[in-house]
Amino acid sequence: MECPFGLLSLIEKQKVPLQSVEVELQVKDHVATVISTLNYQNKEDNPVEAVFVFPLPGDAAVCHFSAKIGQTHIVAELKEKQQAREEYDDALSSGQLALLLEESEQSPDIFSLSVGSLPPGESASIRLEYVIELTVEADEGLRFCLPAVLNPRYQPQGSEAPGLPVSSIPTSEVPYSLSFSVRVSSNRPVSKIESKCSMEPLQYLNSDQTEATVKLAAGHKFDRDVELLIYYKDAHQPSAVVEAGQDSAEPGTLMGDPVVMASFHHDFPESVRSSASSCGEFVLLLDRSGSMDSPMADSDHLTRIDSAKETLLLLMKSLPMGCYFNIYSFGDHFEHLFQKSVRYSQRTMRQALKKVEEMSADLGGTEILEPLQHIYGQHCIPGQPRQLFVFTDGEVSNTKNILDLVKENSGSHRCFSFGIGPGASSALVNGMAKEGGGHAQFITDNDRMQPKVMQSLRFALQPPVGDISVTWDLPKGVTVNVLSPPIQSVFQGQRSVIFAQLTGQSLQTVEGSLTVKYSVAGHPCQSQLSFSLKPADMDSCTDSPTLHRLAALTQIRWLEMEERGCDGEQSDSVKQKLVEVSVQSGVSSAFTAFIAVDQSNDRVIKGPMVHPELFADLYLKSSLFFFGDDDLFGSKNIFRRIYSSIRKRVLARSRDSSKPQREDPLLQLVSLQEACGRWLLDPALVVILGKTRQEVKKTKPGKVTKEVWATVLALIWLHSCKLEAKEEWELVAMKAVLWLQTQKDKSSPSVQSGIQTGACWNLLMPTRGHP
Repeated sequence: MECPFGLLSLIEKQKVPLQSVEVELQVKDHVATVISTLNYQNKEDNPVEAVFVFPLPGDAAVCHFSAKIGQTHIVAELKEKQQAREEYDDALSSGQLALLLEESEQSPDIFSLSVGSLPPGESASIRLEYVIELTVEADEGLRFCLPAVLNPRYQPQGSEAPGLPVSSIPTSEVPYSLSFSVRVSSNRPVSKIESKCSMEPLQYLNSDQTEATVKLAAGHKFDRDVELLIYYKDAHQPSAVVEAGQDSAEPGTLMGDPVVMASFHHDFPESVRSSASSCGEFVLLLDRSGSMDSPMADSDHLTRIDSAKETLLLLMKSLPMGCYFNIYSFGDHFEHLFQKSVRYSQRTMRQALKKVEEMSADLGGTEILEPLQHIYGQHCIPGQPRQLFVFTDGEVSNTKNILDLVKENSGSHRCFSFGIGPGASSALVNGMAKEGGGHAQFITDNDRMQPKVMQSLRFALQPPVGDISVTWDLPKGVTVNVLSPPIQSVFQGQRSVIFAQLTGQSLQTVEGSLTVKYSVAGHPCQSQLSFSLKPADMDSCTDSPTLHRLAALTQIRWLEMEERGCDGEQSDSVKQKLVEVSVQSGVSSAFTAFIAVDQSNDRVIKGPMVHPELFADLYLKSSLFFFGDDDLFGSKNIFRRIYSSIRKRVLARSRDSSKPQREDPLLQLVSLQEACGRWLLDPALVVILGKTRQEVKKTKPGKVTKEVWATVLALIWLHSCKLEAKEEWELVAMKAVLWLQTQKDKSSPSVQSGIQTGACWNLLMPTRGHP
C-alpha cells in the first residue's frame, strides 16, 4: 500500500493549496522580527477549508495576522479564544471567507491556521508576524531557528489535549517552496553570519559594517531547520534600550508607556571561575522513546540515541570524585539504574556505562512526567546540590503539565535540558531550563552534542548563586513596573534580560541605572548598567513596538504560569488579566486567537466544503483505527518489540554494508580513563597514541609509575591532537591533572622535572594531527 503524504484531505486525499512560503527576518541587536507570508491557491471546483498546523518558537510573540484575498486586504483582530472560534464558525456557515490563527493550549510552540471558504480558483496571501529574543550560544553567536518540520507530538495515555491536531509529513516531500531573506542591524559591527544551509554571500550595507543582508540560496530542500548564527563584535557588553510608547495607546498602560529592555553579561570573580565544585547529585534522564531511533540530520548511521549515549560516556567521565549520580531512562514507562543515587566511583561508573551501552530506543512513547515525579519524590542528599540533566527530542503534548512540575520543585534542584534533532519542542526544552533555574541547549543538523552538554556541566559545577536582587535608580517622578519574573539563576558568562515599563514625565534627557546583585561562593557580586531614559527611534524597518511586544509576551507567560497554579475565582481573575494584556498588546496567548472575516464580500460562497488538513502516514492512521493507540503503542505490545528488533537489524545491515565508520579516537581515549582521573598503560591507549608499546616503554622515566606516564601521555595527546575539541575534554583533563598532583610526592624532583620538560612531549610530537 502506497503511503500518501503532505497536506491531504482525509476523505478525498486532495492537496491543501499551499503554494509557497516567504520569510523575512529583521534582526536588531538581540531581537528579531519574523514576517512570514503563506501563499495559497484553491484549485478545486468547490470552496475549501485548509488547516495548516506548524511550529513556532515557544518564546515568540505572535503579533500580526492578515490576509490578501484577490484584491481584498483583511487584518485580523485578537480576541478571546472562544469568541474567535464562534465568529469563525458563524462566518463559514454564512458562506463568508474567514481565517483563524490559534495557539495550542497544551504547548505554546504549536499554532493552527485555518483558512475557511476560500472560493474556487481564488488565491490568498496570509501574512504572519512574530517577535523573538535571540538566544546566545556558548561562542557568543545569536541563534535563530526557522523550524522546517513538525514531528508528531506524543500524547500520554489517558490525557486529553484539546485544540490542535498535530501530525507530520516527510520533509523532502513538502509540496511548497521557501524563500528566506535576512537583514541585520546593530550598534556594533556584524562580524559574520553562519548557517549550515546554503546561503548567498553576506553583503554589508555601510562602511562600519553595522548593517548587513543575506539570503537563503535557491534550491533549498526541506530536509533541515533553517538555523542562523549571528556574531557581533563585543556582543557580551551590557546594554539597555528604551522604546517609546504608542501615541494611540492610553498613558499608564503597557503599550502607552515607554518600555526598557536591559541585558547583562555576568562575570564571576577569578577565584570563583577557577574553582569547580567537587560535590553534587547528578541525575541524568534519557529519552528512549521510538523517535530517538531516528537518525541525526545528515547522518544515516548515527541516531539520536547513539549520539546521546556517546555524550553520556563523556559526561560520566567528567563528573568529579565525591559526587553522587543516577541514570533514568523513559518511554511509555521509565527505568532507573540505581534505587537511589550512589557515590561516584570506578565501580559505579563502570556499572553505569555498561548499562548505557545496552540502551536503545525501545521504550515506546514519551512519558516524561512520571519519571520526573519519581525523581522529585527522592530525598535530596545533604551537601550535594541536585543537578538534573534531561535529554529528549521533545515531542510531547503535555508540555505545560511538565513545566508546572519543574517549577513546583525549582527550590530543590537545577534543570539542564537538551533538545535533540529537528522538531524538538522549544517550549519544553527552554521551559524546563527556565523553570528549573538551569540552561537549555539544542542539538540540530551536524551539531556535536558533546560540547554543548559539557558547557552545561560546567554551569552545573559552578556554585549556586543566592541573594539575587535587582535595584533601580531612577530620577524623581519616574516609576518602574518590572514585567519579567524574578531572576532565578545566574551563571558565569550567561546573559540575563529584564523588561520593565517606565512611567513619568521626565524621560527625554535624564539617565537611570540598574544594578543586579548576588552572592556566589561567599563572594558578593554585582553588575551595574547606566542608560539614557530617552526612547530610541522605533524600528524603521517594521514600524512596530518590538520591545513592547516582547515585554507583553514576558508578562503573558508569567500570568499563564500563575493561572495554572490558581483555583476558582483567583484563576478566573488571572485569566481575565491575561486576556486583557494579550488583546491590548496584540500578542497571542493560550486564551486568545486571531480572527479575520471578509465582511466586504456580498457574494455568498456556495458549494460543498472540502476539508483538507495536515496529515501524517495514512497506513499508521488506519492501523490506529483498527487497533487503537494503546494496543499499537502500549508498553507490553509485542508489535513494538518486533518492530524495534527488525529496525535494529536493518540499521545494522545498512551500517555493515556501507563504508566502515571510524570510531572517534577522542571518545575512545576518554572511555579508557578511570573515575579518579588516571589512565592505565594498556594496549588500547598505545594504539590511540599512534605509537608502539616498545616506544612508550623506552621513553618512560625510570621512577615514574606506568599510571602516571600513561596519564601524562594522554594529556599531551589531547593538547597536541585534539586542541580544537578542548571544550569537550577540558573537564576530563582537569580530573587527570588533579590526580597527577596527588602523585607528585611519589616521584623524585628529577623525575618531575623530566616530565615537565618533556620526554613525553618529544615522544608524541611526531603524532601531532594523528586522527
